[in-house]
Amino acid sequence: MTRWWALVFLSPLLALAEDGLQPSRPTLQHVPSVSALSTLHGEPVDIQLADAIALALRDNRAVRGAYLERIAQKFELRVAQDQFAPQLALKVRYLANRNHADRYREARLAPTASLLTPYGTRLSLDWARGHTRADGAGRRYSDGANLTIIQPLLRGAGRDIASAPLRQARLAEQLNRLALKDEISAVITRTIMLYRALLRAQEQLRIAEDGLARSRQLVEVNRALIVAGRMAAFDIVQTQAEVANQEMARESSRNQLQQSRQALAQLLAIDLSTPLKAVESLRVERRQVDARQALARAEARQPAYLMQQLAVEQAAIDLQVAHNAQWWDLSLVAGVSQLREQPGNGTSGERYLGLELEVPIGDLDRRQAWVRAQVAMDRQNLSLTESRQQLQREVSTAVRDVQVRWRQVEIAERALALSQRKLDIEQEKLAAGRSSNFQVLSFEGDLRYAQSSRLDAILDYLEAQVVLDQVLGVTLDSWNVALND
Repeated sequence: MTRWWALVFLSPLLALAEDGLQPSRPTLQHVPSVSALSTLHGEPVDIQLADAIALALRDNRAVRGAYLERIAQKFELRVAQDQFAPQLALKVRYLANRNHADRYREARLAPTASLLTPYGTRLSLDWARGHTRADGAGRRYSDGANLTIIQPLLRGAGRDIASAPLRQARLAEQLNRLALKDEISAVITRTIMLYRALLRAQEQLRIAEDGLARSRQLVEVNRALIVAGRMAAFDIVQTQAEVANQEMARESSRNQLQQSRQALAQLLAIDLSTPLKAVESLRVERRQVDARQALARAEARQPAYLMQQLAVEQAAIDLQVAHNAQWWDLSLVAGVSQLREQPGNGTSGERYLGLELEVPIGDLDRRQAWVRAQVAMDRQNLSLTESRQQLQREVSTAVRDVQVRWRQVEIAERALALSQRKLDIEQEKLAAGRSSNFQVLSFEGDLRYAQSSRLDAILDYLEAQVVLDQVLGVTLDSWNVALND
């Protein structure tokens, strides 16, 4: 019997532990294969950007922590919704006592039930059954019930006031969902940025290695010219020095590549020694963005701005409750009770109906709460105005940045093509003895700079698009991510 009662009382807790404490996870609508990360060792692991985002959504610690927090947040809403449900309690007491006249034992069972309606009405029903056995006085039984109804007429009256905690809880739940969306969007944005940083480091290493290969090739050309008597022997020193400089640049690029790999691996919560290799294409297409449409979309989707709007609604509810608290406490009170005792005179009962009034005198606490609520409301309205202007500036900046970055991509493409052509011509002139090492090395430096500028322009343009998505609040839509919340 004891074990059966233990199961009855503990089963809700066991269900909560088994089901309620299992957090959800966000997912891509089309999840790519990422199994290669756990099967390959030592060799470079090719990873697409979609793979990186899928891994981040699955294993990133910030994402997992956010979904764990959602367990407690959802239960808070459940508690608020339960305020209008019947509340039951069971009280059992057994006493053994002794005084100067007698010794007795008392057992008492007292279940109670209460109910709060959406209009502020409070109903309370309690029933008590007692049994007292004394050595001298004998046995005595009591059995009684009380029903009480209290309906506020001024303070605390009305559906809006009674449901204020529930409305606040629902707004808080909306805030929590927006905060989760903002957190997931930030993780996706961070993943994209680190992935592109890895891609940048890989391309910078390739540029350094290509530059080193060209410098070494130029050394061989210099030696051939020296053997042919068409170049002074000491002129090769410039080229050899350039080879040394390119070797240093290559080592620096290798170090930056390793740092970028570890930063991305840490974000993805995988082994830091995993030799990740970004394989995303650097081809870009122009994105046309209308500033007015972008602003309208941001006002409807950006989590931070929507959260500020909800904060204004919460402040309005607080102000409404604080204003209602200024009223006197006038309530309609009704009740009925019945008591039966044995041995005794049978059953007795009473009924009552009346008004109860409480008038606070000299109490500034309620006035203080109203002043604070009014100030908070005004401050939230100011914050909303500031947030709207801040959103307009962010959208305008993001749209303009995308447009400027695209023009920089076009300019960088032309500059690279001209730098490559310029170096080819100068190398042909050097082979014909009509140029110098200094000029070729100078143009070689120009080519590396043009390659780096083109790389930076393309990646900056891609990152500008990512920032624009985040400002507009459409990062999850752009990557078809479901919150599963």
